[in-house]
Amino acid sequence: MSTNNLEILEQSIAQSAANKIVTWKTDPSHSNMQFSIRHMVIAEVTGKFKEFDVTLTQHAEDFSGSEITASIKAGSITTENSDRDKHLASADFFDVEKYPELSFTSRSFEKMDDDRYAVKGDLTIHGVTKPVEIHTTFFGQAVDPWGNLRAGFKGTTNINRFDFGLQWNQTIEAGGLLVGKTVEITLNLEFIRQK
Repeated sequence: MSTNNLEILEQSIAQSAANKIVTWKTDPSHSNMQFSIRHMVIAEVTGKFKEFDVTLTQHAEDFSGSEITASIKAGSITTENSDRDKHLASADFFDVEKYPELSFTSRSFEKMDDDRYAVKGDLTIHGVTKPVEIHTTFFGQAVDPWGNLRAGFKGTTNINRFDFGLQWNQTIEAGGLLVGKTVEITLNLEFIRQK
């Protein structure tokens, strides 16, 4: 696509966004939901959820005031260790048979400066809903070779897993906990504008 055509497309989309609601959906092959947590105090274990669906509803050209809803399949959790993954899926942690999905619904999407947003909303894990704030960076927009407009965001937040009823633990010999309480979450989301 030529530079002129790209500029025309982006101007058209910007005008459209200013006048009506625009819907975006994540591209799962270019998006990921990762987490990390302390192990035995001295190290970190990382993992991710492989199956999720995120919808972004845009109300303004600059994304301020947008809405986000997300659903994540709890059973898609992976830490690249099958025994640990089975334990995480069990009633000790996510209890995926009883609580098959995690979800997030935004309550506000506030622009902080040129490319940073504060996204506040309700996160539900293990049947428990708590408010969270996701610190979000907007990476920009680009048109792919097939003419689809894409937008990229990165979000980070920390949660206390105990707040969501995920309280399984063991004490190690040195006196610390086998599994930390704080979970660091990183979201890399590439959205495609829906036609």
